[in-house]
Amino acid sequence: MNRIGIDLGGTKIEGILLSNDNKIIERKRILTRQEKGYEFIIDRVVQLINNMKSISKKECQIGICTPGALDMKTGILKNSNTICLIGKPIKEDLEKKLNCSIAIDNDANCFAMAEALLGSGKNYDIIFGVIMGTGVGGGLVLNREIHHGRLFIAGEWGHQILYPNGRECYCSKKGCVETYLSGPALEKEWKKNSNESLPLEKIIELYDTQPNNHYVKWKNEFLSNFAIALSNVINIIDPDVVVLGGGLSNIDFLYNEGISLIHSNIFSNKKDTPIIPNALGDSAGVFGAALLN
Repeated sequence: MNRIGIDLGGTKIEGILLSNDNKIIERKRILTRQEKGYEFIIDRVVQLINNMKSISKKECQIGICTPGALDMKTGILKNSNTICLIGKPIKEDLEKKLNCSIAIDNDANCFAMAEALLGSGKNYDIIFGVIMGTGVGGGLVLNREIHHGRLFIAGEWGHQILYPNGRECYCSKKGCVETYLSGPALEKEWKKNSNESLPLEKIIELYDTQPNNHYVKWKNEFLSNFAIALSNVINIIDPDVVVLGGGLSNIDFLYNEGISLIHSNIFSNKKDTPIIPNALGDSAGVFGAALLN
């Protein structure tokens, strides 16, 4: 049996067809065109899947990766950055149009699954996959299977409370990790401190080698929040490895100063949890989708 994976993003939909031994048979990207609305996007996904099926010439299992998560009671999608998908029964609608069952999971779980089976985590049994980008999320893979938990919230470290009564989060709580460690949150903090509007990568490019007072304060707060939040996860889960993904995973100082601070907070005499960069980059989502059961 071959595998079809679909990564349904806000700007692009990527499809991949894998053989049973995970070799790429076909890969294709198309624009999401979310301004066209929900039904248009559903049709785009169905067309892409049918295209992959026609190439396969074998029966296929199908997995979908999308930001957001299915509500386990209602089956509707919530917290998606593709606004027109929110509140829609996307799995049910796709299964009706395709006349077959599909698997669907969020981007963080798909990232973790892909890195666990094909990427940086493939030599480990317990993998915590971290996404730090526009949002902050995570996925937990135990012995080659995504662990969702009883409430399907396993890995959601972005919504642990870092500061009680801290910054407001879209989830209606205050002080969530995501409000301090996401790219937009870090850019907003830089603007507040320096009165300078810059994208995150530019802040680091300009000031990491020639730091000023604003940068030192900003970086120290960033590292402290990163270390506290991730060491809390490690103290609870005790994973074999942590794999970092998302745009912030490209920041070099997370792998030296960041790791040192994390390890100083770990509740163990042995402080050697590997914290490593991903291997698959923005391809992890589509591979992870294809690997869903």
